[in-house]
Amino acid sequence: MLIRCYGARGSIPVSGEEYIKYGGDTTCLEIRTKNDEIIIVDAGSGIRRLGNRLKEEERFEFHLLFTHSHWDHILGFPFFKPLYDKRTRINLMGCPLTQGDIYKLIDKSMSSPFFPLKIRDFKARLHYEPECRPGVLIDSIQISTITLSHPNMGSGYKFVEEDKTFVFLTDNELAYTHRGGRSFEEYAAFSRGAELLVHDAEYTPEQYRFTKSWGHSTYLDALSLAVAADVKQLGLFHHNQDRKDRDQDDIVADCLKIIDHKNLDMKCFALTQSTEIEL
Repeated sequence: MLIRCYGARGSIPVSGEEYIKYGGDTTCLEIRTKNDEIIIVDAGSGIRRLGNRLKEEERFEFHLLFTHSHWDHILGFPFFKPLYDKRTRINLMGCPLTQGDIYKLIDKSMSSPFFPLKIRDFKARLHYEPECRPGVLIDSIQISTITLSHPNMGSGYKFVEEDKTFVFLTDNELAYTHRGGRSFEEYAAFSRGAELLVHDAEYTPEQYRFTKSWGHSTYLDALSLAVAADVKQLGLFHHNQDRKDRDQDDIVADCLKIIDHKNLDMKCFALTQSTEIEL
């Protein structure tokens, strides 16, 4: 399983010299199976660069999963160049019970006067599956879901290929239970023993005093979940739009200090918009 990140920023894309290391693009992941099938998670601004790469590789078939439909997770969709190629086939997947009908939501976000094109103007063939089954198999990867603790709900994902497990829980508030959200213990059970857990870590404890119930976790809560779930690696994600590279470095350093103090065998890092991990 190959995992590439094309956007790790939260809420809104940012730019500037203070964001060079971790990048300014919002959520988009590419997962490749051992047979090189392509699964894309979310269509934040990072999907633009992914689309350029896929065009260069002349790849035209993908599965596109969505965690939810907040702006930073869908705003890049119309700028995904494969959509304008008639050879492209995209299988859109999402459970309407946890995030709404993603096809209709994207179509609505592109409606006049907000965007000059409509979803029907794309040349690509879009097949939407309102999928709510507990588990889905895409090529060699088994995918299961869990409801996120986030305003308007959403889906977290677990990807299992042979003996390797990757869990992706962005936009998930561990210290506050939103409608449909699960308990800390349930998220720990879902993530148990994963080779890699990527989790929302937008806030510091100081910031969280003002942002409780906004739908995001502190980095300390994300670390506590990783410890409880006994994962091998923790990737911090959904970096605050105002967090400069040096401040993100300090957060990673604090996590590593805590891990060392607890004498744990666990890696911790913050994803960048060019992170690549092979499990």
